Amino acid sequence: MLLADTTTTIAWIILAVSVVGWVVYAASNLRESRREIGSEITLAANRKPYYDDETLEGRKLERTQLLGLAFLAVVTVALPLYWILEPGRMVGAEREFEHKFETWGGNLFKPTAEGGFNCAGCHGGMNGAGGVAAYAVTDPKTGEVRQVNWKAPAINTIFYRYSDAEVTYILEYGRPFSPMSAWGLVGGGPLNEQQIETLITYLHSIEVPRSESGTLPPERQAEIQAEAERLVKAGTYASLGEALFNLDLGGGSYSCARCHTKGWSYGNPQATGGGALGPNLTGGSTVRQFADRDEMIAFITQGSELGKRYGAQGQGSGRMPGFGAMLTAEQIEAIIDYVRGL
Repeated sequence: MLLADTTTTIAWIILAVSVVGWVVYAASNLRESRREIGSEITLAANRKPYYDDETLEGRKLERTQLLGLAFLAVVTVALPLYWILEPGRMVGAEREFEHKFETWGGNLFKPTAEGGFNCAGCHGGMNGAGGVAAYAVTDPKTGEVRQVNWKAPAINTIFYRYSDAEVTYILEYGRPFSPMSAWGLVGGGPLNEQQIETLITYLHSIEVPRSESGTLPPERQAEIQAEAERLVKAGTYASLGEALFNLDLGGGSYSCARCHTKGWSYGNPQATGGGALGPNLTGGSTVRQFADRDEMIAFITQGSELGKRYGAQGQGSGRMPGFGAMLTAEQIEAIIDYVRGL
């Protein structure tokens, strides 16, 4: 990036010097031409005495040759230098283009009052740290409709769990049975492909910085562990796995219950792991699906792929995120042991 900025600066300096030089040259010629006006009255311009052969073939010729040699030296050095610095210029141009995408995506992400599509209004402001969305739920038995406050997840870690293609799919088609509606034209929303792409770029720009290994920083993982242990100690949950399964940190980014427990997202959880957006995990279904515990660990770590079969008889919908970059191996194993015991 620094190399690209330096290249751009040098280019602007060369351009400025060239323009100034041509302006000076033009002004000098104009001034000289004005002096010659009327001189033909006494002596025609083509009869004006010029340098003799000795002068022409002496210092003047040498100065002209030196000037030509200097320009040749400039070309000889400038061309290889341009080739060397071209990759940096390209990186700089690409970064500048990405910055434009971030700006455009940020404008779409802004609250409605600021001209955006109010992503920030639900997801906790411009940093996407998680928030609350108004939503209406209908009781399937009584038909009663009531307003609830839905915990909108943090999206500054969304690429820890999903790929760009998966996030694009969510933006385009929304999340069923949640306040997340379809935003892409293909799903019936208002945003075209270009706008969706700029939103993706903006989401990358607000992502929580990763550790060197590409995972959530150790201090953040330690916070998750400490909160889960606190809830177990307080008697809220019976085991570390249960606490991690239901944990609500950062707008519910780490919660399995968000998808697998109906009502969890709006503060009215029903049967734990009984199924909602995600499948029912109770009644030994996970053990039947994953007889091999290690296979289940790999699945939870990596997540599902659209249309790819997993376990004994599953078929991936592409909605199951991978938690390998969010949680430690020990935390994932604790969750799996809890789920397999439901």
